[in-house]
Amino acid sequence: MIGVLDTGIWPESPSFAKRIPAAPAGWHGTCQTGYTFAAQHCNGKIVGARYFADTLLAVSGGTLPEGEVLSPRDMVGHGTHTASTAAGLPVDNVTISGRNFGSISGVAPDAQIAVYKVLWGGSGYDADIIAGIDAAVADGVQVLNYSIGTQLGDSEPNTPIGKAFLNATLAGVFVTAAAGNSGFSSAVSNTQPWVTTVGAAVTHVNEGTVRLGDGTSITGASLDVLPGGRSLPLVFGEQAGTLEEGSAYCEPGSLDPAKVKGKVVACALDSPYGAVEELKAKHAAAMILFDPNGNFRVNSIYDFPVLYLNTRDQAGEIFNYLMRHPADGTAQLTSSSHGSGAPGVPAIADYSATGPDKMHPGLMKPDLVAPGSDIIAAVSPPGNFGRQYDAYSGTSMATPHVAGEAAILRAEHPDWSPGAVASALHTTADTVGNTSPLVQGSGLPSLKRAADPGLVIEPDAKSLTAFSEAAQPDGRELNLPSIGLREYDGTKPVVLTRKLTNVGSKRETYHASTSGLQGMQVSVAPATVTVAPGETASVTITLRRGSAPWDRYVTGAITWRGTAHQVRIPVAARPWGITPRQYDDDSEEFGRLTDGTYGMFEPGFTGPVSGRSTGYAPMQRESYSMRTGVSGGVFDRKALGVQAHSFKVPAGSAGIVVDTMTDDPDTNLDLWLYKGDKLVYRSAAGWSSSERAWVFMPAAGTYTAYVFAQDSGSPVVTYRLGHIVLSRNGHYKPATLELPTAVERGTTPPYKLRPGAPLKPDVEYWAYTEFRTKGQVIPGQLVSTNQYSWE
Repeated sequence: MIGVLDTGIWPESPSFAKRIPAAPAGWHGTCQTGYTFAAQHCNGKIVGARYFADTLLAVSGGTLPEGEVLSPRDMVGHGTHTASTAAGLPVDNVTISGRNFGSISGVAPDAQIAVYKVLWGGSGYDADIIAGIDAAVADGVQVLNYSIGTQLGDSEPNTPIGKAFLNATLAGVFVTAAAGNSGFSSAVSNTQPWVTTVGAAVTHVNEGTVRLGDGTSITGASLDVLPGGRSLPLVFGEQAGTLEEGSAYCEPGSLDPAKVKGKVVACALDSPYGAVEELKAKHAAAMILFDPNGNFRVNSIYDFPVLYLNTRDQAGEIFNYLMRHPADGTAQLTSSSHGSGAPGVPAIADYSATGPDKMHPGLMKPDLVAPGSDIIAAVSPPGNFGRQYDAYSGTSMATPHVAGEAAILRAEHPDWSPGAVASALHTTADTVGNTSPLVQGSGLPSLKRAADPGLVIEPDAKSLTAFSEAAQPDGRELNLPSIGLREYDGTKPVVLTRKLTNVGSKRETYHASTSGLQGMQVSVAPATVTVAPGETASVTITLRRGSAPWDRYVTGAITWRGTAHQVRIPVAARPWGITPRQYDDDSEEFGRLTDGTYGMFEPGFTGPVSGRSTGYAPMQRESYSMRTGVSGGVFDRKALGVQAHSFKVPAGSAGIVVDTMTDDPDTNLDLWLYKGDKLVYRSAAGWSSSERAWVFMPAAGTYTAYVFAQDSGSPVVTYRLGHIVLSRNGHYKPATLELPTAVERGTTPPYKLRPGAPLKPDVEYWAYTEFRTKGQVIPGQLVSTNQYSWE
């Protein structure tokens, strides 16, 4: 039985239309009636339904959000979608806006559903949610689905809701919750170790392709039927209506019917449903929707041919084609039929929040990923254009997949604890390509293997309770089926214990091995364990930094292989050298640039420290001019108003720094730094043309800096470009590194890098520093004199 904490349920949906006369054993709940929700709506498939709004009503003075009703009935659609994804009945020929999407089914169609409406208009209060959790536990649910999170992830380690979930876990309830949809690193919600936190994977691709008149093809997303066939005239909304009324975004009433009828219209993203209505009313043939700022790849069904180009690169391609072909552009829109066989699938959804866990340095979150994009499931008609079914995307959609799988495992293994269920899903999961465990956790669950995992690794109640009571809980001490080490002291070994319990029917011998974890020294003792059914073996895992890089994540796995089973736990470890970090290694690395006069670092070790520098090297600067393109344009490497400058970066480089500036007050420059086709840094301050891009410890190769005149008041702009590539072993103008003799972990000691002789006052100089402690060398910072004058 699955309890769903959400926006309620639409009981008339065919996904719940099965009368089950008997309540399951252990059920103590009720069917709470209310506005348009009667006792007969709890038909057995929906075994019970309740709502919780005391805090909401107290705060709002008794007023519900617009469109809401005081009952378990779902007026939004989110709760109905999650409930039917977890346990909806099989339904054939699901048709949405005239398109047949075939058959659908919940993951556990035989499971019964208990509904706890705790969200109103899509949001709720902690006290109401906690009341719903406590009621679900008292009612006797076996699994709880919580497709709810905070925008930027957890902001405290032990939240009241998290503690309510601990009580549920200790009462025998498996809890799964959404990781969040920010798409950011270190923004994971629901990070408690007793909660199975789920990110979103793309397992089925709904795509379309536009072929432009110059032969360029761009593949985007579409859940609608695209026209195909011959090419059609293409026009930009901005050029087909009144700019002041929002024609660039195809706002209602902004377009001229004579300029869009029968044409494909390109519209910048703002209000897509309003844009679709405008194009329908003006008899356009199709829409290309693009976002100049880049966005998540989230599909919707518009009942109109819409192709969504969500990335900045795609926006730049289509925008600059439109600028080059304002009157003779053409587009051929074709639906793709890749489905689950598309190249690169499965993959992690770009909106799925990723680790590391910023609240707990010793935990790995998310735990798992599950299908979360373009999920067709039941919804409530009032909140979904009258539809009974619709496509939603999000970690909210991924979470009920795991809830359904947990319900099946609990039915097959009624003696398993919530921790055993979680471990079985973890240790048997499939990894998603070469994606880091910071992004996918253990990966995509395999229900077949999870039903017979061989061993489980689960924490006990005492350790979870102690974790919940700690002011600053870590998590590495818990017996979990993963290892996360954010900011560990790389000068010391990390020693952990894991206990492996045989839940199989036969005695089995397992051999431990490691994969990935490049440079780390990892040992498991004993390396071989033999475990009888119901027995537990304890192993000691020792992790040393070895030659792994400082201040960078190293990832991999430890696997125990037996004759019939394979048990894998993911590992992600980052040795803290001089820059503690809540984020992964893909975003900007703070703390690597500093000023030589007022330098500062934050060591992750305690002890003596010494260091050296390369001395100062001058940044090379040149003046250039280029023709500008469209004022307020969108970046594309091939566009007018973009000029490329390439630099060779040899192996052993400490850093590359590039900057640009113009004296023209009416021009806004942006700076984009690429290595091959990969963007490595973007500097695009809207209020300044003083832009800087840099990479610390760059991989060898050719880097190209693109200067982009994003806005300009003249047809030609003059600018200056500076660059420097520093070698780790370079010997430049001598400088003296003044450091304290010893440091303490977590402090911020100052230092200075003094030039050995006066430097030119009109030149900016850069140097590389590195530190040494207990015989270990730690890469330091890129240090500037910061004396260059733009005058």
